Amino acid sequence: MKHDEVREYYGKVLQGSGDLQTNACCTPDDVPRYLRDVLAKIHPEVNEKYYGCGLVAPMVLSGASVLDLGSGSGRDVYALAGLVGKGGSVVGVDMTDEQLDVARRHEEFHARAFGYPAANTSFHKGYIEKLDELGLADASFDIIVSNCVINLSPDKPAVLREAFRLLKPGGELYFSDVYADRRVPEALLQDPVLYGECLSGALYWNDFLTLAKEAGFADPRLVEDRVLTIENPEIEAKLGDIGFHSATYRLFKLNGLEPACEDYGQSVAYKGTMPLGGAEFVLDKGHVFAAGKEVKVCGNTYRMLAGSRFAPYFEFSGDFSTHYGIFAGCGDDMPFDTRGGASSRCC
Repeated sequence: MKHDEVREYYGKVLQGSGDLQTNACCTPDDVPRYLRDVLAKIHPEVNEKYYGCGLVAPMVLSGASVLDLGSGSGRDVYALAGLVGKGGSVVGVDMTDEQLDVARRHEEFHARAFGYPAANTSFHKGYIEKLDELGLADASFDIIVSNCVINLSPDKPAVLREAFRLLKPGGELYFSDVYADRRVPEALLQDPVLYGECLSGALYWNDFLTLAKEAGFADPRLVEDRVLTIENPEIEAKLGDIGFHSATYRLFKLNGLEPACEDYGQSVAYKGTMPLGGAEFVLDKGHVFAAGKEVKVCGNTYRMLAGSRFAPYFEFSGDFSTHYGIFAGCGDDMPFDTRGGASSRCC
């Protein structure tokens, strides 16, 4: 039933971003310059029907194969197409015909806008929890992204399992979504507006962490988050005291990641050579690496950098021969900011 309701909401009820009733599906304005330049080339119709809640453009995309889950009108697909270059490719999956129609009719427009000899994009109609029905090969994508869509799926564990299957070793699921600070009552799931606005289908953040680990993503990393203020009195009254956050996570498909941050006496130093990266690299909310500065890290962070596409941009010191116990600074509090201050982070 949820599939039909979501298709109705995004295919017929919403005619543009101005029809949204809350600020849940809104992206912050602080976009990096290089990404603003790419977004400026996106066709106006594609932008008008964009309903994302974050930015899903991680660093080091040149030549990458990318999959966008719930690609909608294609806005993120085309932004990523401009960043992967003509040697990369971006595949979008969506279940809503009206959204797919918009995305597909502008493929050649964007190929010309980016100066490519042919489009490096493609779109599939399908369900993000049933990617096995689309003929996508195991371990065929470097990066999988999604922007405020997984909350709309009726089978979120299947989405995460399929993403893990499709990622190459060392690849990552990098996505933005809406999370609740507690489990949303079942009764609210039946409200089509609350569900369509990406609220009542939102996972409790701690349940998400459990599901991610069960799917194979052993150490989910929070990149950034912000409080959602809703700004609709009628909807706020229905939600009561439930708090919501928009958050971006990165989940790596890596062997050897441990349940906790363990100390092996390792350190890394960012070379400062990452394309578009500037003087620092943000792995996650607790790890911002300044160029030329050696930083002690836990074993999981070491593996994320050494076993992914980021390895050429770091120098590594140490191995896993000696274990020194838990890495100092780990905590189990809710990871999101609630009043704009710093949150507890692991290592």
